[in-house]
This record gives sequence, structure tokens and C-alpha cells, in this order.
Amino acid sequence: MSDIIISLDKVKKVYFLDAVEVEALKDISLDIHAGDFVSIAGPSGSGKTTILNLIGCVDKPTSGTVVVGGKRTSDLDDDSLTELRHKSIGFIFQTFNLIPVLNIRENVELPLLLDNQSAGSQSKIESKADRKEWVDFLIESVGLKDRMLHKPAELSGGQRQRVAIARALVMKPAIVLADEPTANLDSATGESILRLMRHMNETFGTTFIFSTHDPDIVEEADHIIRLKDGRIIEDRRRNGASAALLAANLETAEATGTEGGQL
Repeated sequence: MSDIIISLDKVKKVYFLDAVEVEALKDISLDIHAGDFVSIAGPSGSGKTTILNLIGCVDKPTSGTVVVGGKRTSDLDDDSLTELRHKSIGFIFQTFNLIPVLNIRENVELPLLLDNQSAGSQSKIESKADRKEWVDFLIESVGLKDRMLHKPAELSGGQRQRVAIARALVMKPAIVLADEPTANLDSATGESILRLMRHMNETFGTTFIFSTHDPDIVEEADHIIRLKDGRIIEDRRRNGASAALLAANLETAEATGTEGGQL
């Protein structure tokens, strides 16, 4: 389909730790459409962060293909990967990664300022006045209008994550990746952050992909991907239709002589 913004085909990722080969991803294939709200779920070590790193152009697959925004990442050099990441992808981190000496407005605005100083500026914001208007709009949209001049240390964990969401959107990316965005928050705050991400997804049409191990958070997504031991064991949309039936379960079924494995 023409609206596929991310595609992984038979992706394998191998790391070497102390000369030991670790297969982090095994034969991963999936498609994500523009505007999707996607959860990637699984226990620690299942491959969630590795998939986000591949989609985010932070890493390349050992084999197979990763296509982001129509570009095959393994064909790109480091400069081209940086450009694609900078132009098209926003990041939300579990630990917020705000700059403590900057206030909220300055933290959100920083990617725009850095872009305007670079040789190949990708910014869609032309003037200083437009930049201020856009930054203030984002901060207001995440509910922190009265905290713009506060430093990160003066905010709660949930408020800091709201700032991180605004910062991730400031370059108007097509894709936002969030690695365990609710992990350091209590359940009520985590739910509010998820609602905010959903609101931004619907408001701007931005594709959101987030990893989580929280079963309640997982089911709030429209497109749910579950991993186990580096394999996809479930890939479905909220209408209940399964998009893939999965290598780990098939292997279990064959081994036990049954027709299908349990998730």
C-alpha cells in the first residue's frame, strides 16, 4: 500500500558481546502505515529497543531490509542516515533527556536552533517569530503553558515527559519513536502520557511507535506488535485481525503436534 511509511523485511540483527554472538532479532517482517499508533510489547531482551533503533536509523540490520520513508537504510551512509533521522524522526526517551540548565521553552526550541545553524537546514519554520509561535503552541498543547520558564528540576516526572513529547514534535517529523515512555511514571501519569501521545497522533497525523511491557498500555494502540526472543509472536490491529502468525508459535505447534500455539 502506498501509505506504508516503515517496512522491515526478513530483518536479522546480530551483536557480538565478548566474542559471543547474540541474535537480537530473527527474521522480522512488518509494515507500519502513515498515521499509525503502534505499540511494540515484550519482556526485557525481546528486541523492542533494537527494532526502534533500526527504525530510528540509529543502527543497521545485519541482514534483511529496513525502509523508512521510502529509503532503504542499509544503502545510506552515516551522513544520509543522520539527515533522515533529523528530518523525519522524533525521539521520546524513558529518562526524558532534558537539558537541566535550559528552561522548558529552550529545551523544546533547541532542535530548531541547532537546525538553523546547520549547513543543510531541514527546518519547516522560517522566521524567529514563527519559531516562537510554534514552540509556544506545542508547550501549550502538552498542558505546560504556565511552566514555560521553569527548569526541568522544577517539574514532576510526568511534566518532564510532556516536555519531551513537545520536543519530539518540534521539527514536525513524520515519525515519533518512544522507548518505554511510561516506565518511570506511576500508572495514572503513564495513562495521561499515553492519552497525550494519542492526541498528538490524531492532531498532527504523526506516526507514533512506542515500546512497553505494560499490558494495559499495549492494548491502547491501534497496531499491536508483540515480541519474544527476537521474534514477532503477534502482529495485529485493534479490529482483531491478525497480520502475521508467528515463527515462535509455529515452531511450538510443530514441536507439540498441535495446529497453533498460544500467545
